[in-house]
Amino acid sequence: MFDSLTYQNRRKALREKVGHGIILILGNNEAPANYPDNTYKFRQDSSFVYFFGHSHPGFAGVIDADSHEECLFGDDVDMDDIIWMGPQSSVKELAAQVGVAKSCPFAKLKEVIGKAISQRRKIHFLPPYRYDNMLLVEDLTGIRASMTPKHASLELIKAVVDLRSVKEPCEIAEIDRACNVGYEMHTAAMRLCKPGVSEQYIAGVLDGIAASYGRMVSFATILTQNGQTLHNHDHSHTLQEGRLMLTDAGAELMNYYCSDHTRTVPVGGRFTSRQRDVYSIVLACHDKALELARPGVTYMSVHLDVCKVLAQGLKDLGLMKGDVEEAVAAGAHALFLPHGLGHMMGLDVHDMEDLGQCHVGYDDEVRPSTQFGLASLRMGRRLKEGFVITDEPGCYFIPALIDKWRAEGTNASFLNFDAIDKFKDFGGIRLEDDILITADGSRFTGEKRIPITIDEVEDIMNR
Repeated sequence: MFDSLTYQNRRKALREKVGHGIILILGNNEAPANYPDNTYKFRQDSSFVYFFGHSHPGFAGVIDADSHEECLFGDDVDMDDIIWMGPQSSVKELAAQVGVAKSCPFAKLKEVIGKAISQRRKIHFLPPYRYDNMLLVEDLTGIRASMTPKHASLELIKAVVDLRSVKEPCEIAEIDRACNVGYEMHTAAMRLCKPGVSEQYIAGVLDGIAASYGRMVSFATILTQNGQTLHNHDHSHTLQEGRLMLTDAGAELMNYYCSDHTRTVPVGGRFTSRQRDVYSIVLACHDKALELARPGVTYMSVHLDVCKVLAQGLKDLGLMKGDVEEAVAAGAHALFLPHGLGHMMGLDVHDMEDLGQCHVGYDDEVRPSTQFGLASLRMGRRLKEGFVITDEPGCYFIPALIDKWRAEGTNASFLNFDAIDKFKDFGGIRLEDDILITADGSRFTGEKRIPITIDEVEDIMNR
């Protein structure tokens, strides 16, 4: 937790942005794994953590934007709880720790919301993503559970996105620490990447490193020698000499701030000449994004400029042809890069996307595209100082997609399919860092950059 004043200032700013009505911020509950007393590791709702600080199940916070009154709703533990869990702070004490003067039993929440509804006051709530909270909102408001995401308050969504997008110094420090753990995870993967080692073993080591420093991994670890599958969570293979191992992994600290990095390294410790060629293109794309990312530019424009670097590099290899600008405009490069350049980072690894990607990564000025590849760009809007975003270009050779485009003649004027077919056994490369937008550019988060150049990668793998 941060100091009490941090949470007080956040709630004050939220109240002023929303302006009227009752603001309801729901925490999460325990989720049973296979029976009620055996639960998954608890994960608090990020917006609840942001405004109310606490990581306990079964809580909700209410802010009255008109009277400025605030209340934390939850239940004190009983003796049975103390026997199993030990002494616990009271709800009143927890409320005081984050500067909330009033606390009430959780059952009181229905009475408070019901009274506000009877007075025809606006109830602002965020789109629930867990079914128990959908049912709770139905019980509190009468809105059918299945309809609650559609009835979420747009004013509250926009206010929360506006506040959480620009990271405070205390948040940046936590993200830096999470990235330090990411450094340990990825350098461990590089050292373990040897022929005959199982993917599952390395993935398990990384998960253990994340857990040893914080709560857990920030998302399910992607570690595979079949990197052409973008989110490959299958760890069933044994590493083979000459293949590439793609590792996309990050850590989530105790206060939920995350890291998210990707590295692609050669099994056996040395890149082949063909791997060097493609890797060098992806690294040039990655560095181009760092060069361009700064306050005032849209991340969509950065993405498109990076795509031109990719297309030019593939043209130089004989895999693409024609005018690079026209090829990118047509989306021909998306055969090799069918995803976007990056996304927001913070309390969530895809920060705030539970509130709707169109509100987080886009705005009235920059709208999502429907073009294949570009449609998957999660962050397109104009950058501001204090944003933390990922820079993650890639180049993938997906046999099924190659065959489909070839059969349909998709972008045939820009693609040399005969040459591309020879890369169907290549796999994929992705390189990702988390970057902070500064006053005049951007910087890496974390104390040390994970090895990324060809020489750096081969050096750490052959020590």
